[in-house]
Amino acid sequence: MTETTSAPAAEPAAPTTAAMPAPAPSAAPAPGPAIAPVLGPTGRPLPSFPEPPALVDHGPARVVALCNQKGGVGKTTTTINLGAALAECGRRVLLVDFDPQGALSVGLGIDAHNLDRSVYDLVMGHVGHVEDVLTKTNVPGLDLLPSSIDLSAAEIQLVPEVGREHALQRILRPVLGDYDVVLVDCQPSLGLLTVNALTAAHGLIVPLECEYFALRGVALLQETIEKVRERLNEGLQIDGLLATMYDGRTVHSREVLARLVDAFGDKVFHTVISRTVRFPETTVAGVPIIVHAPNSPGATAYRQLAREVLARWDGG
Repeated sequence: MTETTSAPAAEPAAPTTAAMPAPAPSAAPAPGPAIAPVLGPTGRPLPSFPEPPALVDHGPARVVALCNQKGGVGKTTTTINLGAALAECGRRVLLVDFDPQGALSVGLGIDAHNLDRSVYDLVMGHVGHVEDVLTKTNVPGLDLLPSSIDLSAAEIQLVPEVGREHALQRILRPVLGDYDVVLVDCQPSLGLLTVNALTAAHGLIVPLECEYFALRGVALLQETIEKVRERLNEGLQIDGLLATMYDGRTVHSREVLARLVDAFGDKVFHTVISRTVRFPETTVAGVPIIVHAPNSPGATAYRQLAREVLARWDGG
């Protein structure tokens, strides 16, 4: 019987490239949700204000007047606490109490009724050196030129003097190299003392209470600023408008703040100072809020304001 040999089965042909299925395209990652910017109380995106760098050298100082002809808007509170917060940032700060009521001095624990010498004596030339009046505060790097009711007489006594609008400028000129910032707390009027402060100042901070009548006085203040620029101090700048006594729970406060931003735009500080019982407590204690209640919202706000102010100066 004859055996038949079967041929080996042919190996399957290798698939060609054309025959291979194309790889499925990789799916593009789905876009994530857009991160909305954090809005501050002013309704604008809230920037991050970095810690200011330490200074190797000090001076010459920037002189800043805190001014508003309306009383009770937080000028003195802001002068004390902004000054203390700037000192905490390593700046040498001089506060000038240029209000005859002496509220700034009282707020730093000075008895304004029992002063041997005050800024009045400097203005009238009774003493010749700032060091004769200078007072150290309980905050390192923060000094004070105190005031008393005697300063009210200077408004009249300066009238016949030559260069009466430059009296404060003459007082401060010899010590500008010793400080980084000089903050002048003005009286709630647009009289000769306030004109002196605006004449001596490089910049102006306007505290404004978040209520309707506070807005009405800004136009009058602007007129005074323009006159000082034209006649006495062409370099005067508005560093910013500061909303104070803000209560975000009330429609009125929110509306006033919105109108302020609409009218002045970026001139309004992002930092807003809210109402708190801590501020009257600090006046009684005679210390800034960063000393009396260092972890309170008020202390946090003034520390942020100090960083914002320094960022504006460095950028400007």
